[in-house]
Amino acid sequence: MMKSEVLIEGLDKLYPDARCELLYNKDYELLMATVLSAQCTDKRVNLVTKELFSKYDINSLKDASLKDIEDIIRPCGSYTKKAYYLKVIAQRLVDDFGGIVPNNRKYLESLPGVGRKTCNVVLSNLYDVPAIAVDTHVARVSKRLGLAKDSDDVLTIEKKLMKKIPKVFWSRIHHQLVLFGRYDCKAINPLCDKCIFKEYCKYYKKLKNK
Repeated sequence: MMKSEVLIEGLDKLYPDARCELLYNKDYELLMATVLSAQCTDKRVNLVTKELFSKYDINSLKDASLKDIEDIIRPCGSYTKKAYYLKVIAQRLVDDFGGIVPNNRKYLESLPGVGRKTCNVVLSNLYDVPAIAVDTHVARVSKRLGLAKDSDDVLTIEKKLMKKIPKVFWSRIHHQLVLFGRYDCKAINPLCDKCIFKEYCKYYKKLKNK
């Protein structure tokens, strides 16, 4: 079984400066970009938000037409739902907090399109709240390295990672696991031969025994 020290040391070597790859200048931009990133790549989201936030700030976005928002964010997929989410988020943040994203998990998770993963990303990056956001990359890596079971859902994976990894490393290792899953331990054609964790990897062992 992989020890947390091995994981932390290895990821620190691979991605010492890991950080969120979503581009943002204001707190609400990160929140909205993370909402848009569901089932979409960060690269595509960054192209969309560049256009969106050059045209609208949070005050004008709450009054924008859904059609216009949809047209801009269409490349992100599920654009009808996501346009509605962004408009309502803008309205509520302006009405409730003057446009500021609060350090308040309960409030954030009450916003449409904002689940636990999105909330973890936002609180970790904006307020340094220790958190591990489990996206598809983190889930895949965790299962392959035996940190979680194949049947575990994202919340179970998050709880297991929080138990295995010291709290001081949570936010950093989240970003590192995302990047490792995105660029090394990919869903298709992972770079197994050069992987520093292959001796612990269930996927690699199956591959080797074929």
